[in-house]
Amino acid sequence: MTTSSTNLDESLSRRIVHSTRGATGHGPITRLMSPADLGQILKPFVFLDIFEVSGDAIHAMSSMPLHPHSGIATVTIFTEGRVRYSDPENGEGTIGYGGVEWMRAGGGVWHGKELTAEEVPRIQGFQLWIALPPELENGEPESRYLESVGANKGQPYHVILGNYQGVQSPIPAPKDVNYLLVTLKPGERWIYQPPAGHSVAWLALAKGELNAGGAVQSGEMVSFDSSEAPITLQASGQEDAVFVLGSAVPHPHPLHLGSYSVHTSAPALEAGERRIEELGKSLKAAGDRRTESGTIPVYR
Repeated sequence: MTTSSTNLDESLSRRIVHSTRGATGHGPITRLMSPADLGQILKPFVFLDIFEVSGDAIHAMSSMPLHPHSGIATVTIFTEGRVRYSDPENGEGTIGYGGVEWMRAGGGVWHGKELTAEEVPRIQGFQLWIALPPELENGEPESRYLESVGANKGQPYHVILGNYQGVQSPIPAPKDVNYLLVTLKPGERWIYQPPAGHSVAWLALAKGELNAGGAVQSGEMVSFDSSEAPITLQASGQEDAVFVLGSAVPHPHPLHLGSYSVHTSAPALEAGERRIEELGKSLKAAGDRRTESGTIPVYR
Protein backbone atom coordinates (compact mmCIF):
# COMPACT_ATOMS: atom_id res chain seq x y z
CA MET A 1 0.00 0.00 0.00
CA THR A 2 1.40 3.38 -1.02
CA THR A 3 -0.18 6.76 -0.46
CA SER A 4 0.94 10.37 -0.49
CA SER A 5 -0.95 11.13 2.73
CA THR A 6 1.07 13.21 5.19
CA ASN A 7 -0.82 12.02 8.29
CA LEU A 8 0.02 8.67 9.83
CA ASP A 9 -2.80 6.61 11.30
CA GLU A 10 -1.26 5.92 14.70
CA SER A 11 -3.69 3.04 15.31
CA LEU A 12 -1.91 1.14 12.51
CA SER A 13 1.61 1.83 13.75
CA ARG A 14 3.44 -1.05 15.37
CA ARG A 15 5.39 0.21 18.37
CA ILE A 16 9.16 0.75 18.26
CA VAL A 17 10.74 -0.95 21.29
CA HIS A 18 14.45 -0.48 20.63
CA SER A 19 16.68 1.78 18.55
CA THR A 20 20.42 1.79 17.99
CA ARG A 21 23.08 3.51 15.92
CA GLY A 22 25.50 0.67 16.58
CA ALA A 23 27.85 0.02 19.45
CA THR A 24 30.97 -0.89 17.47
CA GLY A 25 32.55 0.17 14.22
CA HIS A 26 35.51 -0.86 12.11
CA GLY A 27 36.51 1.82 9.63
CA PRO A 28 33.63 2.25 7.17
CA ILE A 29 31.61 -0.54 8.84
CA THR A 30 29.16 -0.02 11.73
CA ARG A 31 27.81 -3.03 13.61
CA LEU A 32 24.09 -2.48 14.26
CA MET A 33 23.26 -5.96 15.57
CA SER A 34 25.24 -9.01 16.66
CA PRO A 35 24.27 -12.51 17.84
CA ALA A 36 25.19 -11.59 21.43
CA ASP A 37 22.82 -8.60 21.68
CA LEU A 38 19.82 -7.78 19.48
CA GLY A 39 20.29 -11.04 17.60
CA GLN A 40 19.04 -12.88 20.69
CA ILE A 41 15.74 -10.99 20.40
CA LEU A 42 15.36 -10.74 16.62
CA LYS A 43 16.56 -14.23 15.61
CA PRO A 44 16.58 -15.63 12.93
CA PHE A 45 18.09 -12.18 12.12
CA VAL A 46 21.28 -12.26 14.19
CA PHE A 47 23.75 -9.76 12.70
CA LEU A 48 23.59 -6.54 10.69
CA ASP A 49 26.37 -4.27 9.44
CA ILE A 50 25.94 -1.04 7.53
CA PHE A 51 28.95 -0.06 5.41
CA GLU A 52 29.74 3.14 3.57
CA VAL A 53 32.88 4.07 1.62
CA SER A 54 33.73 6.79 -0.88
CA GLY A 55 36.64 8.09 -2.91
CA ASP A 56 39.96 6.27 -2.66
CA ALA A 57 38.68 4.22 0.31
CA ILE A 58 36.42 2.27 -2.05
CA HIS A 59 39.35 0.23 -3.29
CA ALA A 60 40.29 -0.62 0.29
CA MET A 61 37.28 -2.97 0.26
CA SER A 62 39.58 -5.59 -1.22
CA SER A 63 41.73 -5.51 1.94
CA MET A 64 39.14 -7.46 3.93
CA PRO A 65 40.77 -10.76 4.95
CA LEU A 66 39.40 -14.15 4.03
CA HIS A 67 37.43 -15.55 6.97
CA PRO A 68 35.15 -18.54 7.66
CA HIS A 69 31.48 -19.02 8.54
CA SER A 70 29.21 -21.91 9.40
CA GLY A 71 25.58 -22.29 10.49
CA ILE A 72 24.37 -19.04 8.90
CA ALA A 73 23.42 -17.42 5.61
CA THR A 74 24.80 -14.01 4.70
CA VAL A 75 22.88 -11.50 2.59
CA THR A 76 24.69 -8.49 1.12
CA ILE A 77 22.76 -5.71 -0.63
CA PHE A 78 23.70 -2.25 -1.87
CA THR A 79 21.77 0.97 -1.39
CA GLU A 80 24.26 2.96 -3.49
CA GLY A 81 27.06 2.09 -5.91
CA ARG A 82 27.96 -1.14 -7.66
CA VAL A 83 30.33 -4.07 -7.15
CA ARG A 84 31.59 -6.80 -9.45
CA TYR A 85 31.54 -10.54 -8.88
CA SER A 86 33.45 -13.21 -10.77
CA ASP A 87 33.05 -16.86 -9.88
CA PRO A 88 33.66 -19.94 -12.07
CA GLU A 89 30.46 -21.52 -10.73
CA ASN A 90 28.29 -18.39 -10.95
CA GLY A 91 29.63 -16.39 -13.89
CA GLU A 92 30.40 -12.71 -13.59
CA GLY A 93 28.48 -9.44 -13.48
CA THR A 94 27.65 -6.45 -11.29
CA ILE A 95 25.41 -5.93 -8.28
CA GLY A 96 23.83 -2.59 -7.39
CA TYR A 97 20.52 -1.43 -5.92
CA GLY A 98 18.00 -4.28 -6.07
CA GLY A 99 20.66 -6.96 -6.41
CA VAL A 100 22.00 -9.34 -3.81
CA GLU A 101 24.84 -11.65 -2.86
CA TRP A 102 23.41 -14.66 -1.04
CA MET A 103 25.74 -17.11 0.66
CA ARG A 104 24.42 -20.03 2.66
CA ALA A 105 27.47 -21.04 4.66
CA GLY A 106 25.85 -24.20 6.04
CA GLY A 107 28.58 -26.62 7.09
CA GLY A 108 31.36 -24.19 6.30
CA VAL A 109 32.87 -21.68 3.84
CA TRP A 110 35.73 -19.18 3.63
CA HIS A 111 35.05 -15.85 1.93
CA GLY A 112 35.67 -12.11 2.06
CA LYS A 113 37.11 -11.18 -1.34
CA GLU A 114 34.44 -12.35 -3.77
CA LEU A 115 33.33 -8.79 -4.61
CA THR A 116 35.33 -5.84 -5.99
CA ALA A 117 34.22 -2.23 -6.35
CA GLU A 118 33.23 -0.73 -9.67
CA GLU A 119 34.38 2.78 -10.60
CA VAL A 120 31.74 4.62 -8.58
CA PRO A 121 32.02 7.61 -6.20
CA ARG A 122 30.37 5.91 -3.24
CA ILE A 123 29.29 2.48 -2.04
CA GLN A 124 26.77 1.91 0.74
CA GLY A 125 24.90 -1.18 1.81
CA PHE A 126 24.08 -3.78 4.44
CA GLN A 127 25.29 -7.25 5.32
CA LEU A 128 22.81 -9.40 7.21
CA TRP A 129 23.26 -12.82 8.84
CA ILE A 130 20.38 -15.25 9.22
CA ALA A 131 20.56 -18.20 11.63
CA LEU A 132 19.78 -21.41 9.75
CA PRO A 133 17.44 -24.16 11.00
CA PRO A 134 18.91 -27.53 12.08
CA GLU A 135 18.31 -29.18 8.71
CA LEU A 136 20.44 -26.55 6.94
CA GLU A 137 23.02 -25.36 9.48
CA ASN A 138 25.57 -28.07 8.60
CA GLY A 139 24.33 -28.70 5.08
CA GLU A 140 25.93 -28.04 1.70
CA PRO A 141 26.99 -24.41 1.18
CA GLU A 142 25.61 -22.35 -1.68
CA SER A 143 26.46 -18.98 -3.25
CA ARG A 144 24.26 -16.93 -5.57
CA TYR A 145 24.66 -13.50 -7.13
CA LEU A 146 21.65 -11.71 -8.58
CA GLU A 147 22.01 -8.43 -10.42
CA SER A 148 18.35 -7.77 -9.57
CA VAL A 149 15.65 -9.65 -7.69
CA GLY A 150 13.17 -7.86 -9.93
CA ALA A 151 11.22 -4.63 -9.51
CA ASN A 152 7.60 -4.57 -8.38
CA LYS A 153 5.77 -2.15 -10.63
CA GLY A 154 4.06 0.62 -8.71
CA GLN A 155 5.53 -0.52 -5.38
CA PRO A 156 8.46 0.99 -3.45
CA TYR A 157 10.10 -2.32 -2.49
CA HIS A 158 12.27 -5.15 -3.80
CA VAL A 159 11.72 -8.55 -2.17
CA ILE A 160 15.27 -9.64 -1.38
CA LEU A 161 14.22 -12.75 0.59
CA GLY A 162 10.88 -14.45 1.08
CA ASN A 163 7.44 -13.73 -0.33
CA TYR A 164 5.46 -10.52 0.00
CA GLN A 165 2.12 -9.63 -1.58
CA GLY A 166 2.49 -12.53 -4.00
CA VAL A 167 6.03 -11.57 -5.05
CA GLN A 168 8.51 -14.40 -4.48
CA SER A 169 12.24 -13.76 -4.22
CA PRO A 170 14.39 -16.02 -6.42
CA ILE A 171 16.80 -16.54 -3.49
CA PRO A 172 16.32 -19.98 -1.81
CA ALA A 173 16.14 -18.64 1.75
CA PRO A 174 14.65 -20.56 4.68
CA LYS A 175 10.86 -20.27 4.85
CA ASP A 176 9.08 -17.73 7.05
CA VAL A 177 11.72 -15.01 6.53
CA ASN A 178 11.10 -11.75 4.63
CA TYR A 179 13.74 -9.14 3.83
CA LEU A 180 12.84 -6.10 1.73
CA LEU A 181 14.78 -3.16 0.28
CA VAL A 182 12.53 -0.08 0.22
CA THR A 183 12.77 3.49 -1.10
CA LEU A 184 10.06 6.02 -0.22
CA LYS A 185 9.96 9.43 -1.84
CA PRO A 186 9.60 12.50 0.42
CA GLY A 187 6.14 12.43 2.01
CA GLU A 188 5.35 8.96 0.64
CA ARG A 189 3.54 6.62 3.03
CA TRP A 190 3.66 2.81 2.93
CA ILE A 191 2.19 0.11 5.15
CA TYR A 192 3.93 -3.24 5.57
CA GLN A 193 1.54 -6.03 6.53
CA PRO A 194 3.61 -8.90 7.94
CA PRO A 195 2.62 -12.43 6.90
CA ALA A 196 0.92 -14.59 9.52
CA GLY A 197 3.30 -15.57 12.32
CA HIS A 198 5.90 -12.87 11.54
CA SER A 199 6.06 -11.41 15.05
CA VAL A 200 9.74 -10.46 14.66
CA ALA A 201 10.23 -7.17 12.78
CA TRP A 202 12.86 -4.45 12.41
CA LEU A 203 14.23 -1.93 9.94
CA ALA A 204 17.48 -0.05 9.33
CA LEU A 205 17.61 3.30 7.54
CA ALA A 206 20.48 3.96 5.13
CA LYS A 207 19.46 7.43 3.91
CA GLY A 208 16.84 10.07 4.65
CA GLU A 209 14.38 10.33 7.53
CA LEU A 210 11.45 8.10 8.40
CA ASN A 211 8.40 8.23 10.64
CA ALA A 212 7.79 4.69 11.90
CA GLY A 213 5.54 5.59 14.81
CA GLY A 214 8.61 7.49 15.99
CA ALA A 215 11.39 9.35 14.21
CA VAL A 216 14.13 7.23 12.58
CA GLN A 217 17.31 8.89 11.29
CA SER A 218 19.81 7.64 8.71
CA GLY A 219 22.22 5.10 10.15
CA GLU A 220 19.70 3.97 12.77
CA MET A 221 18.15 0.52 13.32
CA VAL A 222 14.86 0.05 15.15
CA SER A 223 12.99 -3.07 16.22
CA PHE A 224 9.24 -3.40 16.76
CA ASP A 225 7.09 -5.01 19.41
CA SER A 226 6.30 -8.71 19.13
CA SER A 227 3.00 -8.80 17.24
CA GLU A 228 1.61 -9.29 13.75
CA ALA A 229 0.26 -5.75 13.43
CA PRO A 230 1.05 -3.67 10.32
CA ILE A 231 3.99 -1.30 10.27
CA THR A 232 3.12 2.18 9.02
CA LEU A 233 5.99 4.16 7.52
CA GLN A 234 6.39 7.58 5.96
CA ALA A 235 9.39 9.38 4.49
CA SER A 236 9.51 12.54 6.59
CA GLY A 237 12.59 14.36 5.27
CA GLN A 238 13.45 16.27 2.12
CA GLU A 239 15.10 13.31 0.39
CA ASP A 240 14.25 9.70 -0.35
CA ALA A 241 14.16 7.34 2.63
CA VAL A 242 16.11 4.19 1.75
CA PHE A 243 15.94 1.28 4.18
CA VAL A 244 15.85 -2.47 4.69
CA LEU A 245 13.04 -4.16 6.59
CA GLY A 246 12.98 -7.69 7.98
CA SER A 247 10.18 -9.79 9.43
CA ALA A 248 10.04 -13.46 10.38
CA VAL A 249 8.56 -16.22 12.43
CA PRO A 250 10.79 -16.39 15.55
CA HIS A 251 13.76 -18.79 15.41
CA PRO A 252 12.86 -21.38 18.10
CA HIS A 253 16.41 -22.51 18.90
CA PRO A 254 19.07 -21.12 21.25
CA LEU A 255 22.09 -19.47 19.63
CA HIS A 256 25.40 -21.28 20.12
CA LEU A 257 28.13 -18.87 19.12
CA GLY A 258 31.62 -19.34 17.73
CA SER A 259 33.99 -16.67 16.43
CA TYR A 260 32.42 -16.77 12.97
CA SER A 261 29.62 -19.29 13.45
CA VAL A 262 26.08 -19.45 14.82
CA HIS A 263 24.40 -22.81 15.41
CA THR A 264 21.40 -24.28 17.20
CA SER A 265 23.31 -26.65 19.51
CA ALA A 266 26.77 -27.27 20.91
CA PRO A 267 27.32 -30.43 18.77
CA ALA A 268 26.27 -28.55 15.61
CA LEU A 269 28.68 -25.72 16.47
CA GLU A 270 31.50 -28.18 17.10
CA ALA A 271 30.86 -29.84 13.72
CA GLY A 272 30.78 -26.48 11.94
CA GLU A 273 34.00 -25.23 13.52
CA ARG A 274 35.75 -28.52 12.79
CA ARG A 275 34.70 -28.28 9.15
CA ILE A 276 35.90 -24.69 8.69
CA GLU A 277 39.24 -25.60 10.26
CA GLU A 278 39.62 -28.42 7.71
CA LEU A 279 38.59 -26.06 4.90
CA GLY A 280 41.17 -23.52 6.06
CA LYS A 281 43.94 -26.06 5.65
CA SER A 282 42.81 -27.07 2.16
CA LEU A 283 42.35 -23.41 1.21
CA LYS A 284 45.98 -22.72 2.10
CA ALA A 285 47.06 -25.70 0.01
CA ALA A 286 44.96 -24.46 -2.94
CA GLY A 287 47.20 -21.42 -3.35
CA ASP A 288 46.29 -18.27 -5.28
CA ARG A 289 42.69 -18.50 -6.51
CA ARG A 290 42.36 -14.87 -7.57
CA THR A 291 40.43 -14.23 -10.80
CA GLU A 292 41.47 -11.80 -13.53
CA SER A 293 39.10 -9.17 -12.10
CA GLY A 294 40.73 -9.46 -8.67
CA THR A 295 38.04 -11.42 -6.85
CA ILE A 296 38.69 -14.59 -4.86
CA PRO A 297 35.65 -16.91 -5.12
CA VAL A 298 33.97 -18.33 -2.03
CA TYR A 299 35.76 -21.51 -0.90
CA ARG A 300 33.55 -24.38 0.17
